[in-house]
Parts: sequence; structure tokens; C-alpha cells
Amino acid sequence: MCRLPLASLFVFLWLPERSHCTSSFQDSMRELHNRFAVSLYQSLTETENSSNLIVSPASVALSLALLQLGARGNTRAQLEGTLGYNVNDAQVRDFLLLTQGDMSNSSQGAGLQLTCTLIIQSEVQLQAEFTQNAAALVNASVVRANFSQANPNRIHSETSGRNHDEWWPLNSGSSSGELSGSGEPQPEALWWGQRPQVALINTVAFRGIWQKQFIFGNTQTLPFILSDGSTIKVPMMHQTAEVSFGQFRTASDQRYTVLELPYSDRSLSLQVVLPSERKSPLSLLESLLTARQLASWDSGLRRTKMDIFLPRFRMQKKFSLRSVLPALGISDAFNPTLADLTGISAEEGLYVSDAFHEVRIEVTEEGTKASAATAMVLLKRSRAPVFKADRPFLFLIRQVNTGSILFMGRIMNPADQVI
Repeated sequence: MCRLPLASLFVFLWLPERSHCTSSFQDSMRELHNRFAVSLYQSLTETENSSNLIVSPASVALSLALLQLGARGNTRAQLEGTLGYNVNDAQVRDFLLLTQGDMSNSSQGAGLQLTCTLIIQSEVQLQAEFTQNAAALVNASVVRANFSQANPNRIHSETSGRNHDEWWPLNSGSSSGELSGSGEPQPEALWWGQRPQVALINTVAFRGIWQKQFIFGNTQTLPFILSDGSTIKVPMMHQTAEVSFGQFRTASDQRYTVLELPYSDRSLSLQVVLPSERKSPLSLLESLLTARQLASWDSGLRRTKMDIFLPRFRMQKKFSLRSVLPALGISDAFNPTLADLTGISAEEGLYVSDAFHEVRIEVTEEGTKASAATAMVLLKRSRAPVFKADRPFLFLIRQVNTGSILFMGRIMNPADQVI
């Protein structure tokens, strides 16, 4: 009979347990990410009007993780409490690096560009440990700026280096860059110049290629019912395909359906969430969604052959998180008196003066940018069930591997590009 050495037996018994622990930890991180994503999105629905909306929860979470690296005391406690994890934990860092690795490796089926920039008051001396950890965690750029002279919106624009006619945001520049305002100081600049500050700028752009592309010739101009009951005509893409589909209920018995469309390398997928009752307002579903609801989709979706109607849409959204994050429990970081960011710089008085977030997304027949005339085509209908997003709907783009929500948003009016 073959005898196993004691050491081999130990490894044999220990490895499955370790694998189970790793899986449980990733499940916990997925739940925490989903909880943050839902909380962030629901907070935005309270401050934004009823127009199209998009946010990148994964991107905002990475920015807050970066800030957490340099936070101390109650400032760090608030960041940990909102995110649900300590970024200094080795397992947490490994998970965050895995998430970013999936982002960068998805280029065959989806293009994703994420930039995270810290703008620091020019005379502030940074802690070497923070600079090293920031580069390792989120590949962040550090830019020097003279806040006492520069308008914050101008700084945002110049460091982003974007042109509204360009699809991809550009790199924010070298770490030794120097910015200064010109002309008379603006009112915002006078406020910014009171104490040493940090501005956190985050930009994300996405474009993907469907695993099964929609055919341009099948796109029709069809009605889309707005939230006020009026109707507009929009280019509606169509295909018949086998997709993941499920019907769900919220805790208060609100019924809704979820359709999932994968991108070509299957590392990312688009999930479209539509209230089942045509007269049910999307705002009701938005308020009832929970992280547990999102988790139930993984086991509740089934492969189904369907007729799919989905409007083209393109959106660019940018806003300041400074008015949103305090509602999630992050307030000290923005307070010149209470902020403790001594892990970024030992100098007293460093605080976050603003946090900008900008997202761009476009959904078309092939998944990428396209300009094609829309023809009126009569299609022969199949007998397959129909999923028709002809009224306001939610959408999410998720990483298949980690379950992280890269984007979460809503389409109230596909014709409104919100630029």
C-alpha cells in the first residue's frame, strides 16, 4: 500500500480548506462591492434629476481605497465603514488588484480606460510610502497644482486633458506637472486657497463588442415611452438570440426582469433591468434594489431564446462626489478641521477639497462607436419570448470573474446623450 509522507498528507488536507476560504473571501468582497454600488447609485438618484444617469462604483471604490491608504483616525474609520474593508489587508489588496487586472485584460472584447489622479497643493511634501503604495494599488498619477490661483473646474479640465469630441479621456500627465490659473481668481479658487488641499479626479470610458453583435439592418425606429407617458421615436436594435434571462421580485413584491448580454471575451456583461409592469415607475424599483437582490441574479438567470429590442444609447456624465459621499458616511475627509490625511503628508491641514467623477459609455449594434443611418425594416417575428426595453430601464456592466459592478445607470430617454 502506498504511504503518503506526513507533510504531503498535511498539504492534501489543507489546500481544499484554503481554497474554500479564498472563495468565501471573494464572495464577501463581492457582496461589499455590490452594497457600496447600490448605496452610491441610490444616493445619486436623490441628488440628480430624473434624467439619464451613470456612475462607476468600481472606479469610485478604487479612488476611496486610494484615499484610505493615506487616511488616519476617524477619517480612515469612515472610509473603511463605507467600503466595508481595510485596504491595508493583504487579501483585500489582492482582490482589488485582481479586479483591475480583469479590467486591463478585457481589451479583446471591451475597451476600458480608467484614470485616477490626485492633484496636490504644489508645496505639500508627500510621504514616500503613500506614493509607492498608491502606484502599486491603483496606478495613480500625482499632479502638482497651485490651488490658490487656479479654478477647480479649470484644473479638472486641464489635468483630464479631454476633448468632448474624443471618446477616450487622455492620461493626466506626469507626476511632476505644474498647473496654475490665469487671469483673475474665481470665487471657487479663493475658497480652495484657504488650506493645503487634495483633489481626487476619476475618469472612466468604456466601449465593448458584443459576443453576438446586433445587425445594423435590423435596427428600426420604434416608440420609447418616457416616464411622463409621452412617446418618442428612437433607433431600436434587434436580434433573436439565446441569452441569460430571469424574472424576479423585490421584498415588497415589485416584479422585474433581468436580461444579460455578454461581451465577446465573456469577461464583462451588460445586464438590463426592466420593471415587469409597464406603468410601474423605474424610481420605485431603484429604491427597492439591494445587494442581496443583485446577488440573486447569478443563480436566477436561465438560458432562454428571445427576441431582444434594445435602444442605442450614448452617455457622458460628470459630477462632484463631494455632495454625495457624506451621505454614505464619508464626511471628515472633506472637512479642513476634521480631516486626517497625515498618511499622505505629515503636514497638518491636508483635506480633500473636491472629488470629481466622469463616465462615458456607448451602446450600439456592434458595441463600439458607430455612425450608420437607421433604416425602417420590417422584421419577421419569431415565436420566441420578447424582451423589449421600450421604457425607462436600469443597466449594469459587471465583471464576470469578480462580480464587481463597473457601471450602474439608467436610461430615461435614449435620445438624450447627457454630455
